[in-house]
Amino acid sequence: MKLVIAIIQDEDTANLVSMLTEEGFRVTKLASTGGFLKSGNTTLLIGVDDDKVEALVKVIEKVCRPREVTTSVAPMPLVEEAYMPYPYNIKIGGATIFVLDVDRYERI
Repeated sequence: MKLVIAIIQDEDTANLVSMLTEEGFRVTKLASTGGFLKSGNTTLLIGVDDDKVEALVKVIEKVCRPREVTTSVAPMPLVEEAYMPYPYNIKIGGATIFVLDVDRYERI
């Protein structure tokens, strides 16, 4: 058995949880926050048999696609104490997936 931890963008959460449930996966959803943009993420905990890990990853890949967004950042001061923000395109989305071995599993 494996424990899959998937960190995804909030925008993808509803679709992914729905699709995973339809495919027979049990999902626990946790709210989390990303470090770079301080934006909302969702962390999913999914227990899965070893032979179903690849099917699970394919569902996640299908729903969680990277996309580009524009944000404003202030990288350096122009004059002392003054910053000039400028638009900056970054790629967000997709998923970060960790697959861990489970030594013991009990459902009570």
